[in-house]
Amino acid sequence: MYHKLTLIWAFLLLFGASMKAQTYERLTNLPHVYIETENRVAITSKDTYVNATMYYVAEDDVLTTYEGMQIRGRGNSTWGLAKKPYKIKFQEKEKFLGKGYAKAKKWTLLANAGDKTLMRNAITSLMGDFLGLKNNPAHKFVDLTLNGTYVGTYQISDQVDVRPHRVNITEQDYPLTDESDITGGYLLEVDGFKDGNYFTTNRYGVPVTIHYPEDDEIVESQNSYIRQYINDFETVLASDDFADAENGYRSWVDSTSLVNWFVATEVSGNVDGYWSSYFYKDQQDPLLYFGPLWDYDIAYNNDNRTDRLGTSNTERQLMTDAGYGATKNWLNRMWQDPWFGRLVNRRLTEVVEAGLEEYMYKQIDSISALLQESQTLNYQKWGINRRMLRERILYSSYDQYVADLKTYLAIHIPYLQTAFVNKKVAEPTPPFEAGDYYYTISNADNGRVFDIYNGTGRAGDLICSWQATTTRLSQQWEFVPVDDYFMIINRNDGMALNDPTSGTSTATTNVGTQLNTAAPNANSDRQLWSLRPQGTQGYYNIVNKYTHHTANQNGGSAANGTSIISYNTDARNSTSLKRLWYIIPGEAIEQPEPDAIAAVEPDEYALAYNPQSKVLHFGAEMPEQLTFTAKILSSNGMLLRSFLASEQCTVADLPRGVYIITWRVDGKTRSTKLLIQ
Repeated sequence: MYHKLTLIWAFLLLFGASMKAQTYERLTNLPHVYIETENRVAITSKDTYVNATMYYVAEDDVLTTYEGMQIRGRGNSTWGLAKKPYKIKFQEKEKFLGKGYAKAKKWTLLANAGDKTLMRNAITSLMGDFLGLKNNPAHKFVDLTLNGTYVGTYQISDQVDVRPHRVNITEQDYPLTDESDITGGYLLEVDGFKDGNYFTTNRYGVPVTIHYPEDDEIVESQNSYIRQYINDFETVLASDDFADAENGYRSWVDSTSLVNWFVATEVSGNVDGYWSSYFYKDQQDPLLYFGPLWDYDIAYNNDNRTDRLGTSNTERQLMTDAGYGATKNWLNRMWQDPWFGRLVNRRLTEVVEAGLEEYMYKQIDSISALLQESQTLNYQKWGINRRMLRERILYSSYDQYVADLKTYLAIHIPYLQTAFVNKKVAEPTPPFEAGDYYYTISNADNGRVFDIYNGTGRAGDLICSWQATTTRLSQQWEFVPVDDYFMIINRNDGMALNDPTSGTSTATTNVGTQLNTAAPNANSDRQLWSLRPQGTQGYYNIVNKYTHHTANQNGGSAANGTSIISYNTDARNSTSLKRLWYIIPGEAIEQPEPDAIAAVEPDEYALAYNPQSKVLHFGAEMPEQLTFTAKILSSNGMLLRSFLASEQCTVADLPRGVYIITWRVDGKTRSTKLLIQ
């Protein structure tokens, strides 16, 4: 038994003295792993294995020898620490941890060097069990001696790979045949380190590593399939219909694993939780599943990089705000869907009411008791108050670190209950509805607004962007409904926004023509525009019916006079700020009460209506003054027709009702209502 070991022997092991005859016994209540490399060569590489023999002394002191195994380093930043993590590989698949665990060649020896409690990875795996997540990595604490030198308390854990009791999805054929099904399985990771066989997604720029099929087995057809699949998922996530239950991203993700993985990442406060995020796709299954939980040693307020945020800890922060990693690009888009916010709040409420906090305390206490003897020996070697990685606070005792971990949960879980409720679950930008206002059209990037460049008041004037000025009437626009579109009429000259692109175009061809003005004509598709809502910030794209192009601020320049051009309509419409516009209401358009028109000020001219012939016409002492254009609108603002003031206009074909007549003279807009009986 371990307690029979002499103090001299423990001292020699602790400080690495060599022994003529190695005795394989436990030093604490934990199992003990002895690894001896061939010729006792040092382990210096994360890529190259060295041959070794392992002696495993179990809790019942039974010794098992594993010959012909191999060992190498592992980890990213942790490989550079004094207490190093390792990967081991057996000759044959072994049920190394016994019944109920994986049978595999590869296993990990986690050092947990930056986690003074030594348990953050383990309690996160246990939290995954509580939440109902699948594929949670195993944890078995051992003492490790390497080439005769005791190196500390370690955690045996699963390698994250595809097999039963690990990521239990379909293993693909190897080699592939013509009949092979390549729809799954795939083990993937959003991987900030961009290791191995990785690609960067087209839409959100997320680096994704393909872990399975493995690098030496995967072929081009599998690579192409899963890369396209993830990019298609992103396209849907970025689309206008992303929140639609059937056509949006929800039909691409397993909501159960998504919400449980998300809650676990936020409960743990893992700053790197979205830097490294595992997910997978199974065969003949259209959904993406999230997990397993992996690499949580700097979670639970154990990362001093949060100082960059102006705060000393993560007790009252969401990792979607404060954490690292591109997975946030997906999640923050999902937060724009009210359904996702409701899902997260409901699930957190469920697990808190089911006793999550008490469960975590119980697991912490249990592991703390288990590790008391081993951690004492571990910190005799490594020092309890020595910063190994990014520990935020250093204490003088193990129990203080454990208490700090529990205190974090006591503060953070209630914080999440409030933060998730209060998190702005932004409603999508609503469809645009024109009111009786003059609007300014303001760019989302720099606040410059639609204007007319060196306006002449005639058709063909060019459209540009300009610094917003309330007195500049050429920056004010009236939106007149025409079926499902709008004519956009300038207040200063009464001209309509027009896309003069030559020839026939598609959404992404023949682009770049500067927009201009034209005499209002509701029958011209070049003057008809759809306002397409984007995101949750009140942005719209302004898209022409004829060209299918989007109004774009050329180059995004803030200089006065920058051209507004007819540009691409594509996936970037939702994110390119040059194409996104606020439609801001300004001065109300006065609408007089209806009458049978007799005369309208000023005295120089008058608008007359003959109810018998149903003809409108202007009259003036000097007919040459009648150079302006008048418009006839329906009561809801839809443009029906326009006519020159010097000409008559019949309304005999219009049904009975109230109509609006509007025109502009000498910089002033005038209007009246017409009652047709």
